[in-house]
Amino acid sequence: MMEQSTQQLPNNATGELTGHEYDGICEYDNPTPSWWTWLFLGSIAFSAVYLFFDLLSVGTFSPVSLYKQDYIESMKLQYGQLGDVKPDTATLLKLMKDDKWNRVGQSIFATNCTSCHGPDGSGLSAPNLTDDYYINVRKLDDFPDVITNGRKNGAMPAWGTRLQPVEIVLAASYVASLRGQNLASKGGRPKEGDLISPWPTGADTTKGK
Repeated sequence: MMEQSTQQLPNNATGELTGHEYDGICEYDNPTPSWWTWLFLGSIAFSAVYLFFDLLSVGTFSPVSLYKQDYIESMKLQYGQLGDVKPDTATLLKLMKDDKWNRVGQSIFATNCTSCHGPDGSGLSAPNLTDDYYINVRKLDDFPDVITNGRKNGAMPAWGTRLQPVEIVLAASYVASLRGQNLASKGGRPKEGDLISPWPTGADTTKGK
């Protein structure tokens, strides 16, 4: 039977030996400071609360989501630069070609529309917006009306009471810009509705004026 070590602690050591010895090496009984233990336990408690909170928020408070929300808020301060934005064809065509405002429309879409239409607009529970077939749209300026008033008894929610008019126009121009990507072949929903005519050009909107 191995005898318990009688090795003495060095002068600068604290605590006592545990009585465990391995190949002549003794183990100190030197616990962590109480403040460290409480900090460790506190971090575990915080992680549990944070996980519960994050699950309830469905990612709303994730760094990416918070950044997008801050970006949208900062852009709202610049909405005045657009002046009187009308939900008409000429305005939508103009915004579709403006990278800056198209990114704002993309942020609005990402915050409010991706759960049904998918992150890239190729459709999840709602139609694919990247092909040339549409259910509720026949012309370009139908988009703001669909977004504002919804369709199919709420299957497509009415966003008129939740988004500002300028946000609806920006979202509409972004959605219209997705046409022609045809992402059904990459896992999106197949075509639904009717094939409609291409969007007009800027020159088309001035005819007859």
